[in-house]
Amino acid sequence: MSTGPTKSTSNGFENSLRPEEEQNKIDEMRKLIGLLSGKLAIYCSDVSISRYLAARSWNVKKAAKMLKATLKWRLDYKPEEIRWDDVVSEAETGKIYRSNYTDKHGRPVLVMRPRCQNTKSVKGQIKYLVYCMENAVVNLPEDQEQMVWLIDFHGFNLSNISVKVTKETVHVLQDHYPERLGIAILYDVPKIFEPFWKVAKPFLDPKTAKSNLCTQMTPTAKK
Repeated sequence: MSTGPTKSTSNGFENSLRPEEEQNKIDEMRKLIGLLSGKLAIYCSDVSISRYLAARSWNVKKAAKMLKATLKWRLDYKPEEIRWDDVVSEAETGKIYRSNYTDKHGRPVLVMRPRCQNTKSVKGQIKYLVYCMENAVVNLPEDQEQMVWLIDFHGFNLSNISVKVTKETVHVLQDHYPERLGIAILYDVPKIFEPFWKVAKPFLDPKTAKSNLCTQMTPTAKK
């Protein structure tokens, strides 16, 4: 295994392996996953497998287990079949939407506005989140695997979020959309968010909390 410094691939996620080492691990993963056909094969491209490997620090067995769980989730949940009519009641306030601009790296920006939360349904909120993620992934540029999340806390209060929804959101995003987050920008974060953040932070993968999210919190929070 290479002992060189960690670097980012052209797709955005970190990779400390030489190309031949990465390909060897991808081939190992394919052997563990087995032959796939139909729509599931779409989610097992070399780039997709690399994302799962990166999410599990290039441990082939752990990454294979993670990917198998996602494939089962896709068969059961059928995220690609969610349509606008299925989520329109959740979407009507614009609490999550894909913007019409990208960042300087060409990554699409998914805007989240907690103040626009309009339902108490965990099932409905997660379905809308998955719908938005699927839409964002489909619209990724060919050379990009990651996106930016801009979380706008303007007008936020604690009634806008729940620990249960947050925990399920983290589970879905980390387990089934690994390495999709390039950076999360928390904008206009109020002081009242700090107690909730202390509760929610343990749900996050340490690497995500350290490198993708925490360091991007707005330094001047409102009192």
